Amino acid sequence: MTKLNILIVGDVMLDRYLHGDTSRVSPEAPVPVVHLKKVDYKPGGAANVALNVTALGVSSKVIGLVGKDETAMLLRKSLQETGIEDGLIELDDAVTISKSRVISRHQQLMRLDEEDGFASFDHSKLMERVELDLPDAAVMILSDYNKGTISPILQPLIQLAKKHGVPVLVDPKTSDFSLYAGATLLTPNMSEFEAAVGMCQDEKDMLEKAAVLIEQCDWQAVLITRSEKGMSLVRDANNAMHLPAQVRDVFDVTGAGDTVIAVVATMLAQGNNLEAAARAANVAAGIVVGKLGAASVSFDELSRAMQTKPGEVCTESSIVSEKELVNVVGDAKARGEVIIMTNGCFDILHAGHVRYLQQARNMGDKLIVVVNDDASVRRLKGEARPVNTLANRMQLLAALEMVDWVVAFSEDTPKRLICAILPDKLVKGGDYKPTDIAGYDCVTGNGGEVVVLDYHEGLSTSKTIQGIIDGLKN
Repeated sequence: MTKLNILIVGDVMLDRYLHGDTSRVSPEAPVPVVHLKKVDYKPGGAANVALNVTALGVSSKVIGLVGKDETAMLLRKSLQETGIEDGLIELDDAVTISKSRVISRHQQLMRLDEEDGFASFDHSKLMERVELDLPDAAVMILSDYNKGTISPILQPLIQLAKKHGVPVLVDPKTSDFSLYAGATLLTPNMSEFEAAVGMCQDEKDMLEKAAVLIEQCDWQAVLITRSEKGMSLVRDANNAMHLPAQVRDVFDVTGAGDTVIAVVATMLAQGNNLEAAARAANVAAGIVVGKLGAASVSFDELSRAMQTKPGEVCTESSIVSEKELVNVVGDAKARGEVIIMTNGCFDILHAGHVRYLQQARNMGDKLIVVVNDDASVRRLKGEARPVNTLANRMQLLAALEMVDWVVAFSEDTPKRLICAILPDKLVKGGDYKPTDIAGYDCVTGNGGEVVVLDYHEGLSTSKTIQGIIDGLKN
């Protein structure tokens, strides 16, 4: 049976995202004043690679060095919350690496780094931990940010993996690529590649230099990420596969390299070849650059994107699972977008629904429509309903321009899902008191707002059905 657990070894970090409003310049210096509203903590560096692996539905363990400090505690908590197995090793007199980003109005204003590096520390415990975990790993990723966690012991780590027959993928940061000799695959970006081999005059020059490195360093291949030019998987000077960039709105390239190597490792662990792994990684990179910060790509996102032809609009990409909804809403909130949520049966879509949904969408940046499944519609409306199945109702809603995401629920009310998502505005149409709407307490308790929109007289599913029946009688 194929092993699907991936071991990540490297420079772990804690990423802090400090969100706030900016409306004035400081009287003390010509800098913006940020009114801090929220702080998010996420695994960073090698830990972000592990987060990307886990998001793809594969188990991961991260091994790295940290200090005995509050930052390490926050990092451990973040790993636990995201389902990543913790292999962190605490060292006396060390400082856990952290990067704090100040964000306002969808823009990163500055970054504060805290680090001393680990090159001078004893690495024996790290080596012991890796040797203990390697036999259970399908692939090992070396995530080298040149902070000293693995840079002094790269060759021992690679040789240890070869001893256990485990492929080694390396995301390099040092310009001396000979340090990674014996690895299976390197995934440098173009800047990192040219730092190692010199400027490339053209694509032919790039391929020739890559081929020399592959032979000298005993690698199977190099996967070079080339920004707007896509990616190139090179096995030798005459064996290269070029993948065009997936055209998307680029919001933030932070962590895109982590996503690439995580996807390649996951694909290899599942028995795919390097070419298939590179294709998937190229699609994933196109998704993740549209997100804020060191983000990840879910299995559902990647699967849908790979099934969509270039330039094709896939309405089914708006139909999401609860797990995927949590991920995409988290990304949208991190960008400072206002999330609107509404719910209903939407059995027969009519003009009243369209007007109501447009009003709701105009109140924010993203609109989520939560739909009763067929069983809950029957409990609510009777055995003759729904007229349209859940799949058909969701597909129609997803095709509407104002709707961003559609998700189903099976309970009598969507309260549980609303409380999990915590939208900025919960919207309902009809003659309701806001306090009677499911999810009111959760939303308002989190600082959100519950809004009741006007009911459109004469427009309802029941009246539409009755009109059809009356028409048939006549």
